[in-house]
Amino acid sequence: MLIGVISDTHKYNWVIEEAVKKMGEVDMIIHLGDNVQDAEEIAKYFKGRIISVKGNCDLSKAAPLELVEEIGGKKFLITHGHRYDVKTTLTRLKFKALEVGADVVLFGHTHIAGIAFEDGIWFVNPGSPAVPRDSLFSVALIKLEGEHVKASLVEL
Repeated sequence: MLIGVISDTHKYNWVIEEAVKKMGEVDMIIHLGDNVQDAEEIAKYFKGRIISVKGNCDLSKAAPLELVEEIGGKKFLITHGHRYDVKTTLTRLKFKALEVGADVVLFGHTHIAGIAFEDGIWFVNPGSPAVPRDSLFSVALIKLEGEHVKASLVEL
């Protein structure tokens, strides 16, 4: 299973088509908020399952603040990250991941792409394809093969 992950698109709709193309043949796309309505724009270019959560800039009641989902035999904690102070530390997010038994944590908010593996948990931030703070216009891919997880960043 191949999962595309995108965050912090902030209504920059011009970047969404390119981001979906760069993800390639994914089975699903997860949008991590800021702007949650951008999931509707993603749906113009991708006909598979789209999961989205709200970010700190989202007022919509149509999406939850976070989700815990079983995907491909792995437990995912899906959040924007702003409620966990991810701009300064991943400690609170890690405690939440341990609490819910997550194998993979997807978060955004920082606009800085990164992947870490700590205490058996994958932490994946796709950065932002629209307004990155690290000059890397990016999305992420999560490949699930049996028990194995492979996370990577894709530059636009």
